[in-house]
Amino acid sequence: DFLVACTLLSSYKKGGTVSCKKKDVLELKLEEYTGYADALTRGFIEAEKLLEEERIFSSKDLPYSTQLIPLAVICTLLEENNRIKIANNKNKIKQWYWCGVFGELYGGANETRFVYDVVGVMNWIEKDGELPRTVKESYFNPTRLLTLQSRLSAAYKGVMALILKNHCKDFISGREMDFAVYKSENPDIHHIFPKDYCEKQCYSKEKWNSVINKTPITYSTNREIGGVAPSKYLVRIEAKGQVDSEELNTYLKSHWIDVESCRNDDFNSHIVHRAKMLLNAIENATGKSISGKDSDEVVKLFGVELN
Repeated sequence: DFLVACTLLSSYKKGGTVSCKKKDVLELKLEEYTGYADALTRGFIEAEKLLEEERIFSSKDLPYSTQLIPLAVICTLLEENNRIKIANNKNKIKQWYWCGVFGELYGGANETRFVYDVVGVMNWIEKDGELPRTVKESYFNPTRLLTLQSRLSAAYKGVMALILKNHCKDFISGREMDFAVYKSENPDIHHIFPKDYCEKQCYSKEKWNSVINKTPITYSTNREIGGVAPSKYLVRIEAKGQVDSEELNTYLKSHWIDVESCRNDDFNSHIVHRAKMLLNAIENATGKSISGKDSDEVVKLFGVELN
């Protein structure tokens, strides 16, 4: 990855046709590598900082490792004269990044996309040029939420990062799931309506096991939840004197969870409310409106429109 990034950076700096295919990597000259390696290292560090701002704290939570290559090169180019610190520049990079994640555009062979994203994002930032191709091409189908079932998917990891970015708080401790909590308590992704409960109620696995019904919480809190209905585990948490009702409600809302639906074990309303909230968050991250929220397919799967 570092060699591909270095080839991409060197090629861009030459000012001609930008390329970073395997043959270009093999043709990278020693003086080009030594000339750019230190700056590129700083670029990767800046990329890490930017990802942490977006609540991506570890490699296992990184939606696409491949997208880190153009991201690091862009950060390197902007780090040269401190332009990486300018809010407008960072916001454009973040918008491009999330369009890649939720458009699921970095899953295949990516050398060509690396090139037009670095050229496109730099043109967008430096000359306020047209939108990069990844931003233009990014599209998210609302029904995709139901097929995001595991962290093997980039968009699944992206949704979890957006929940963390909403300053979500642990149900019991009330601590925000920031970098410190992540390192000390290693929160994981768990069901809101628990798996055992959903299976007993014969709810659709497509819904209860989807990203819509999942959220990051600590292991100790998940153990407290168990496999019972939300109304029961919320009362159990309160009864133990760990948090009062109103405060617990604010913790739930920080995860975009509908309090009334959980308190009343209304699974379908919970799914619809949270799907709407997640779609809004994706729209905010990508800077693009999501079409099809009122489609026949959406109504068939969710029972209502998701507008």
